[in-house]
Amino acid sequence: MVLKLQVKNKVAILPLFMKNIMRLAITMGDPGGIGPEIALKAICRSSWPDPARFILIGDANTWGRCARKLKLPRPCECKNIGETDNNKVSVWDPEASSSAISAGAKTARKNWRAGRTGKSEGAASLLWIRAAAAGCLAGAFDGMVTSPICKSSIQAAGCGFPGHTEYLAHLASARKVGMMLMGGPLRVILATRHVPIKLVPRMLTRGALIEAIEMASLAVKWLGLPQKPIGVCGLNPHAGDNGMLGAEEKTIIAPVIGQLRKRGLEIDGIIPGDVIFHQALENKFGAIVAMYHDQGLGPLKMLFFDRGVNLTLGLPFVRTSPDHGTAFDIAGKGIASSESMAEAIKLAIKLARRPNPWKQA
Repeated sequence: MVLKLQVKNKVAILPLFMKNIMRLAITMGDPGGIGPEIALKAICRSSWPDPARFILIGDANTWGRCARKLKLPRPCECKNIGETDNNKVSVWDPEASSSAISAGAKTARKNWRAGRTGKSEGAASLLWIRAAAAGCLAGAFDGMVTSPICKSSIQAAGCGFPGHTEYLAHLASARKVGMMLMGGPLRVILATRHVPIKLVPRMLTRGALIEAIEMASLAVKWLGLPQKPIGVCGLNPHAGDNGMLGAEEKTIIAPVIGQLRKRGLEIDGIIPGDVIFHQALENKFGAIVAMYHDQGLGPLKMLFFDRGVNLTLGLPFVRTSPDHGTAFDIAGKGIASSESMAEAIKLAIKLARRPNPWKQA
């Protein structure tokens, strides 16, 4: 039997994969960043379940050079994703593949070098993301782990989305997505994501907050965690101090909490941002909903920078990533920590075995 995949008016005929094998796609990210290094280190220097197969998506030569520099085995290159079951680790270069799952785009390859990025690197990053997402949607992959990309480079290459989360939502036709960062006992979802601070009050609507709290509740179940309240941050200092330091707590956050409690959700809030993370470290909450990016991620990254994981909620497939960026300043030096990537892989394997609440039957 075969699987047909329609990608941009092309049909790829793919083998019907063995069900006892778990295939995880890992994208290279920006080829000038630390993505190739941390992916190879995480895979080759850790123990993984026997059914797991890792498909490294990106330029085969770059993967090979990185493996040689790190003195790690060079992964086998495959021309079609159907060949990947033969090896624990395989490299699949969509641009060199005849399979239509590559989404049919060509990148302008230049002399990519560690520590340098631009339009060419951004275009390649986008191609690899598209290929991994298409594979997940087609059932060829059980999930994807993405290495860091450079936002200015993907935008120079024509991408109109601010980052992975929004681009993957577009590719998967997902109407609602959430960004949850995890580290130790902290699980933080953002009510607003990549927006300037001055726009946060405008972007913090009742609809956005309802969406974030509901996603946090579903995520706790997906993760198999004990059911505990969802902790909700205030936006302003001292959670508005009864309106003296801002009105958003009264006009937006409190009404949403009241509405969702009537639906049966267990919520604790409104809690000041300088208090809630101390309580979370004592495992008081299933997850925290933060109002803006740095409110939620500052404390988490301070404590768990090397082990933090980004989980995208709302997609019909598993997507995780390290919680850090491209680190161009240390790219190519062999000193980047792969702990966060290893944690992202562990989480992807765990969630791929569980029913996804956002995947339609």
